[in-house]
Amino acid sequence: MKLTVPLVLLTLAGTTPAIAQPSTAIDLWNQEKVAFGIFVPGEDPAARPPVYTGSVGEKLAANPLYDFLFLNLEPRYDAAAITAIADGLRTAKAANRKTLIVRIPTIERDGLDATKARIKEAFDLGADGVTVPHVRNVEEAKQVIGFFRDARVNLWSSSNPKGDKLAMLMIEDPGALAQARQIANLKGYSILACGIGSLTQALGGKREAAEAGNQKILAETKRAKLVNMLTAGTRDVEQRVLEGFLALIALGENADEAIKTGRAAAGR
Repeated sequence: MKLTVPLVLLTLAGTTPAIAQPSTAIDLWNQEKVAFGIFVPGEDPAARPPVYTGSVGEKLAANPLYDFLFLNLEPRYDAAAITAIADGLRTAKAANRKTLIVRIPTIERDGLDATKARIKEAFDLGADGVTVPHVRNVEEAKQVIGFFRDARVNLWSSSNPKGDKLAMLMIEDPGALAQARQIANLKGYSILACGIGSLTQALGGKREAAEAGNQKILAETKRAKLVNMLTAGTRDVEQRVLEGFLALIALGENADEAIKTGRAAAGR
């Protein structure tokens, strides 16, 4: 007698590619919503230079308020720090798939070759985005965008919503501010932001002039459909949401409260 054996389809681990969970900040920006984050703290907040560990990443990963984390390596580049935080954020206990953005040192200090190498290395080590600070002019912006292109990653932008990596430029000097429109017109990157603290210093401490520059850059990013990132606290986070910033880094001991206030203002 011939037996008919039912066909059973099994899905075995490793036989089909896993579908990547979207990075939270990118997912929000595709919906034109505001993303909130904080600067990555060191293991010991008092230690200088800060020490970044996987346990720090794991703690940050568990906080559902954070959409992105900003790892500031501008003072001292540390590849091991990127690996540690990236690995910690990818814990199975993570509240969401947080976007990790790494700020590297300036071209002015460390040169073009180091900048190019670090952009690629940061992505290779697990960063979702890389920030180049103190971009001084249009020509330097073009060079940086070329470095991101050479890294061969799928950069997110409003015109490429399926991208999964971020390229960020910062304007922090009067010379670059004067060319903000031309820099915003360039293609091939994701975020253009004002480093308002550095710009204030560069303008001799004139806060009103720096804020005017900040608003100028914000207007250019809106026109060019770029994300604009800025720091904020409990006093001004609601204002910054209403002004149209799409990425806000909460500062200070009350950062979580600032994010809660900002989320409410943003309808989240």
